[in-house]
Amino acid sequence: MVSRTVTKSVIEKQRGQHKLYVLPFGKPDGDGDETMVHRMNDAAWKKARVRAAKKWQEKYLRPAHDGFSRIRIHDLKHTFGRRLRAAGVTEEDCKALLGHKNGSITSHYSAAELDQLIEAAYKVSVTDSRGSVLTILKRKQA
Repeated sequence: MVSRTVTKSVIEKQRGQHKLYVLPFGKPDGDGDETMVHRMNDAAWKKARVRAAKKWQEKYLRPAHDGFSRIRIHDLKHTFGRRLRAAGVTEEDCKALLGHKNGSITSHYSAAELDQLIEAAYKVSVTDSRGSVLTILKRKQA
């Protein structure tokens, strides 16, 4: 896992290069000028992942586990969305941080945490004067 120090140093090096974006520049255009990044380059990500998995194998003398060697760029976005939600960040702020225009897309990237669902359900059971019992059922994964 990349440390916060490394991540922060990358971001700090980018500060001030663009008034709005942290990582604003893509491949140079025909004139050699840098262009804006409009989407993640999946091919570049795949090549970097293959190189990282190869280095893992060289260092540890065994193949990298699937979670390392097969991670997709969107897996990182899902992780970020889940961590934002777990930290109690509002949906509006999550939407802005994830770069979404549509809130339903944001909820796709930030699924509810089990602890939050249990707490919400418990609030209902403690306000019910009949003293109902809370039961949590987990669906079996196929």
